[in-house]
Amino acid sequence: MASSTTEYGKAENKASEPQNDQPVGVNDWKSIDQVVKELSARNYVIERSLATAVFLSLKLQKPLLLEGEAGVGKTEIAKVLADSMNARLIRLQCYEGLDVNSAVYEWNYARQMLQIRIMEASRGKVDEEEESQELFGPEFLIKRPLLQALESSNENPTVLLIDELDRADEEFEAFLLEVLSDFQVTVPEIGTIRAERPPVVIITSNRTREIHDALKRRCLYHWIDYPSLEKEYHILLAKVPEAPDYLAQEVVGFVQELRKIELYKLPGVAETIDWAEALVALDQRDLDEKVVEETLGVILKYQEDVEKLKGDKVRSLVARAKQHAKR
Repeated sequence: MASSTTEYGKAENKASEPQNDQPVGVNDWKSIDQVVKELSARNYVIERSLATAVFLSLKLQKPLLLEGEAGVGKTEIAKVLADSMNARLIRLQCYEGLDVNSAVYEWNYARQMLQIRIMEASRGKVDEEEESQELFGPEFLIKRPLLQALESSNENPTVLLIDELDRADEEFEAFLLEVLSDFQVTVPEIGTIRAERPPVVIITSNRTREIHDALKRRCLYHWIDYPSLEKEYHILLAKVPEAPDYLAQEVVGFVQELRKIELYKLPGVAETIDWAEALVALDQRDLDEKVVEETLGVILKYQEDVEKLKGDKVRSLVARAKQHAKR
């Protein structure tokens, strides 16, 4: 297609732009164009609609909830934002059973027991009130990701990534709602800990379940879909610049056609990048049926999907991928 060939040419120029290594202050984001420029300089190919959501999240100091299929670049947003601001990236990986002790704070019981023995050895019997004051001080507090994120300031900004929130229980989601409302946590023995400046918060979800409306109301929202052929080619050139141009076009064309087939798990952009890197490691210059069948495990993660593609299906997909590519 002529239009695809034109876009491929543009992508090559974009991928070769020099990087801007100067960090952006947390309060220095001036425009949507600046977001596009800074993230593009760090090899994140971003659409203007997503750049708008990121910019508003930064300016309004509101969490940004990103939903979409796995492997489309949701988590990467937090990483490149932290890099662009030279900020500390704190990641809270969600899972079933995640609780306050793992996400916010817990007491260092081993150190407290040791301190009790030291106090008893040096002073004999210890008064309960005095013991409580000494044992529940900040030095015995183990800060988990949410509490660490509240240490954010203008001089030392923090990007808090709450990854795959849909994997956590609804009870944890309710607790998270309280934290994101005021950006503060109350530790009964110490008091309320507030953020000097709210951290930049990126929440991701693969939508394996619905996130509660109350939490969504606290956030800005954006859905990240599978990229178009042209955008995925831009991404591939940026992430795997050593890939031959014709091979990159074929890889993207193959994956785009693959996503039209009913599979248990469609490949995301992350799998496209992994596959291109694998093919480069095998010194491939273009796709053929044999190498595709041998490397299907890079882009497909279920045996049923691999079996469904072997033979005529692979041959047909390779042929269609070559139609997308232009030498």
